[in-house]
Amino acid sequence: MTQKELTYLEDAIKHEKNIICICNKMTELIEDEELISFFEKETKYHEKLKRELMNALEERSNE
Repeated sequence: MTQKELTYLEDAIKHEKNIICICNKMTELIEDEELISFFEKETKYHEKLKRELMNALEERSNE
């Protein structure tokens, strides 16, 4: 994997962390149960993506 590709993975992980942070903040700020449920689902989805990206980065860095 090239350095550019590794940098892309790192950037994607940072973006996922930001999305997770935003979703968590929204669940604290809103009162609508449907929206809270939506943001909780989005948080779980983006946490999964972040884990997958981190695993890919870890695998590549161990090569």
